[in-house]
Amino acid sequence: MNAPALRIAGAALLLVVAMWAGAKLHFARAPAQRHPGIPVPAGEASAPNPSDLAQATQGQSSGPLPPAKIPEQLPKFSLEDRSGKATPIASFDGKSLIINFWATWCAPCRSEIPLLEALHSEWAGREVSVVGIAVDHRDQVLEFADRLKIGYPLLIGEQDALDAAAAFGVESPVFPFTVFTDRRGEVVAVFVGELHRPQAELILSQVQNLNKDLVQLPAARQAIADGLDALKAKNAG
Repeated sequence: MNAPALRIAGAALLLVVAMWAGAKLHFARAPAQRHPGIPVPAGEASAPNPSDLAQATQGQSSGPLPPAKIPEQLPKFSLEDRSGKATPIASFDGKSLIINFWATWCAPCRSEIPLLEALHSEWAGREVSVVGIAVDHRDQVLEFADRLKIGYPLLIGEQDALDAAAAFGVESPVFPFTVFTDRRGEVVAVFVGELHRPQAELILSQVQNLNKDLVQLPAARQAIADGLDALKAKNAG
């Protein structure tokens, strides 16, 4: 192997070890089989960042990904907020939600925070709220959130947050993923992977159609799937 190839291989190994160490702290009870993403009826994850490719391929099988069962309604769960107060997700009833599962050690999770901040601000007048769910150690989340001045509500947990993730059909620790609900608490979409503005606006447009009773949930989910496929084809072209 020539010197440039050795350097690339060494860098990749260091990246895999670093990301494995971060994940190990949080997912000791997770299944041994890991997958880069879970396909769901609402669409597919966006392309991973280059820095995440090593983690996505490490130890993966080449077979089909496990199926995900998305609930019709927002599951009931409660996690601590920044102050340590137990906060049920039902406390946001009446609003459409963008629920983002993330961790401080996850590179694409960090990348999408500015978009989530923008969406929280832009859609607040239409009764849409971003809620971040940090699956991480509490002290690390608080330090990170204070440093970045995250303005949207945050809930924090470890195994209890993983249990909440599983309630949405995401039983393997795949981050980030984002859940979109309408004002009635219907789960409209579960988007696995880093969220970008075109995908977010596409999904939110269907959330608004549901809120205005212009469409039923199955049709909204299908429109989202078709729209995401179109975006994917456009980006690939």
